[in-house]
Amino acid sequence: MIIVVSGPGGVGKGTVVRKLVERDPALWLSRSWTTRPRRPGEPADAYVFVDEPTFRRRVAEGGFLEHAEFLGHLYGTPVPDELPAGHDLLLEIDVQGAEQVRARSPEALLVLLVAPSPEEQAARLTGRGDSPEQVERRLAKAGEEIAVARRLGAIEVVNDRLEDTVDRLEELIRQARAGHRPDPMP
Repeated sequence: MIIVVSGPGGVGKGTVVRKLVERDPALWLSRSWTTRPRRPGEPADAYVFVDEPTFRRRVAEGGFLEHAEFLGHLYGTPVPDELPAGHDLLLEIDVQGAEQVRARSPEALLVLLVAPSPEEQAARLTGRGDSPEQVERRLAKAGEEIAVARRLGAIEVVNDRLEDTVDRLEELIRQARAGHRPDPMP
């Protein structure tokens, strides 16, 4: 099974996904590639950081499940070399990527993570080191991203309290693993 956690920047995708992987050993997290520079304080393994020619070479080789340009940088999810037996593939990607995954794998579980408010999203973006200009651009793009994810049928989860959010995602995954269409309501 493929599980996609997407949403606008600053909604807490990385934090939620890290906690989800800690709790569920049957999840295998794919590490995305990007051409953007590391943010101050960002772990070196948050992405595979590459230059643009390296990224474009991988695209030409068909090495990504999805890839997109976002706010001037390239992002992509590599095709897994080999998914460990008994594991589900977990992707933490933007909405453009979720759209590509949905086209390739209509059965994928899509989750749209959103912040409790635009003000909270802005505070999270600022807290992770985004410049005021980056915050403004990401907030302007957020409405469009949310509309696309809703059109794709993503299940929307508000990331208000981390433990509750991770509990909700665990329940959605449990339902999907049991062969049931996950309940969109909390």
